[in-house]
Amino acid sequence: MSAYFASTPCRAQGLAPRAYVITPTGSNAIVLAYTFSDGGAVFDSTSPIADLAAQINLPVLSYYHGFGLFGHAANITASLPYGVGNFSGKAVGTQQSIYRSGLTDSSYRFSMNLLGGPAMRIDQFRSWRQKTVVGASLIVVAPTGQYDPARLVNQGANRWAFKPEIGLSQRWSRWILDAYGAVWFFTANRHYFNGDLVQTQLPIGTMEMHLSHDVKPRLWFSVDANFWYGGATRLNGAETTNTIQTSSRVGATASIPLNMRQSLKFSYNAGAYIRFGGNYQNVSAAWQYSWIRERK
Repeated sequence: MSAYFASTPCRAQGLAPRAYVITPTGSNAIVLAYTFSDGGAVFDSTSPIADLAAQINLPVLSYYHGFGLFGHAANITASLPYGVGNFSGKAVGTQQSIYRSGLTDSSYRFSMNLLGGPAMRIDQFRSWRQKTVVGASLIVVAPTGQYDPARLVNQGANRWAFKPEIGLSQRWSRWILDAYGAVWFFTANRHYFNGDLVQTQLPIGTMEMHLSHDVKPRLWFSVDANFWYGGATRLNGAETTNTIQTSSRVGATASIPLNMRQSLKFSYNAGAYIRFGGNYQNVSAAWQYSWIRERK
């Protein structure tokens, strides 16, 4: 297994409270986020990398757009990360330290509310109150990051990834409980380790839960947790040993409004149990600027 920014922190580890929040049609947002990750990774005994330690800086630019689809609230989000990291560890038995900087794999999310989340104009949205919302989404991670098969540490993964998900969001007064279930699917990396090997990975199942509390409109806090299992890797069709991931993370998130259009979000999460893969402490901060443009 190689290391790459797209998996450090691994996308299966993501914690996203209120991922199925309803917004009015015509909603738009620009988000500038920054995540600092510090830690390492647990690899199998056959990996050419051992004792990996890393400090990763990951700024991300995202654009969000909300719209109506078949009478239901829907949205799309596109994200472009840029990774800067310092890595140290043993590569093929030799202690090494390296620096990497460059574009990582971009991601695209489509989400649609199936129950309890109708498409609404801003005037309708003002009088709407959430109860039970059920939604579905699909994340696509494209291999747009920089990749060199001669390197064991890369910015990109050199493969596509897909994550279909279903989510439930239930509100009780000022409290919201979110629960999601999803599966990651991966295409093959056909140029792994000097281009001589084909690396494949089995699907990873994930579960995620969040309990959040509204202090006042747009000011809220949440506690977050997830669990994922699977993802055994294969090289040229032969499964590598001890690569099944059985791990979980816990954390907290706070969203703070600055004014009608701007808000800040802060989060922290760390591994509660990591059997295989990335084991990082992640600290994130994000600035969001939003606006609504209705069709005339």
